[in-house]
Amino acid sequence: MTSTKSKDWAGKTGGSTLGQKALIFLFRFYNVHVGYIILALVVPFYMLFARKGYLAIYRYFRRHFNYSVWKSFLKVYQNHFLFGQVILDRFAVFAGRKNMFDVDIIGNEHYERLSNGEKGFIIAGSHVGNFEIGGYLLNSTSKKINALIYSGETKTVQDNRQKILSNNNINLIPVLDDMSHFFAVNTALQNGEIVSMPCDRKHGSTKSIECDFLQGKAGFPIGAFALAASFEVEILALFVIKMSAKRYTIFVKPIVEHSASNNRKFKIEGLAKSYVAELENIVKQYPKQWFNFYPFWT
Repeated sequence: MTSTKSKDWAGKTGGSTLGQKALIFLFRFYNVHVGYIILALVVPFYMLFARKGYLAIYRYFRRHFNYSVWKSFLKVYQNHFLFGQVILDRFAVFAGRKNMFDVDIIGNEHYERLSNGEKGFIIAGSHVGNFEIGGYLLNSTSKKINALIYSGETKTVQDNRQKILSNNNINLIPVLDDMSHFFAVNTALQNGEIVSMPCDRKHGSTKSIECDFLQGKAGFPIGAFALAASFEVEILALFVIKMSAKRYTIFVKPIVEHSASNNRKFKIEGLAKSYVAELENIVKQYPKQWFNFYPFWT
């Protein structure tokens, strides 16, 4: 495990506040699929001018999936197009079109088991598919979910996020420099609640672990796994994958530490590697829905 202060990716939704408000207004009157059509024409220009993100995803397909030059270029376009769609889907929900999406859940019995128990647990998210929209489309009735979020979004995104998620029994905990989020997370787990946090980016994390991932080595934050070891709670990985224009599938995967060691360090490392294995499996199934647009591998 190593220390890091990496901030390679800001994780902020693109576009101005005015543009984001315009999208919400547009989708109140028009289907989001109109946005998809426009998006298909805009993506090539985005690839041309957002070179860092383009090159990071191009290398991802070339080096970690061994695709040819032309196939990698095609996959980059499809990846950017899908990313644009999941962003537009979010704004469609902001505009009140939540019911246009259908959701299937695979492995929901794991979530129900922990939700009905006395202890809290951790949901490990990632930037694969559309993790955030899962919170918009589903309700938590048995336990409050406390979601750790990046605090640098525009006011438009933050306000709409807060409005929808609070109605779904989800409390937002922004990651702040004063570390107040750390105490909020501890309190939530002590109260038997759910904590949701991204586990595939080191941004905002002080410690990480290097793991084998897709024919390379990459650093992953250990925060969620350290909390699980300290509070002796379970972890579920949730992957929210866009299957079609109107359908998402949520995959719920238990994260298990197989060594059964009492050593805290070994337990943290075991949980991290188990999560990374599940992440690798889902990315291999849906490689175009990998949305980390920066040099991810060490």
